[in-house]
Amino acid sequence: MMNRTMLLAMLMGCGPKVATDGVPLKVFVLDQAGEPIPTAVVRHPDEADRKRVNAATGHWEGSVLYMEDGSELIFQPNMTIQLEVSAPGYLTKVISYDIKKRRNQFSVALDQLNLKADEFDEPIIQFGHDKKKSELGGGAAN
Repeated sequence: MMNRTMLLAMLMGCGPKVATDGVPLKVFVLDQAGEPIPTAVVRHPDEADRKRVNAATGHWEGSVLYMEDGSELIFQPNMTIQLEVSAPGYLTKVISYDIKKRRNQFSVALDQLNLKADEFDEPIIQFGHDKKKSELGGGAAN
């Protein structure tokens, strides 16, 4: 009885690949020094959800994306996919990638934003242009 259970368990894992399985894609998000960016996100332009990268390694891995209309975008060989890669404090990059049968992994290096406090102008606030409230009424109905 034990041998039948073991054989059945082994055969279940040896089945053919299901047609809905996509080709795995791995994206590494790095800064210009080659260090992973732990707060980066990856998303498809037509997708609402953002996929967070692994904070330790800076990578995201997936084989299918779920679109806003409920459809699935399954990664298949010879298809081109467009992804937006962004992180707080970095410029967003939009990349296109041609999916292959195997070894679909690549790195995206994001450029850091250079925001200096002296580059921003003081807002102009104009005083003395307000209209006076009418004394005739027109207030609340209570």
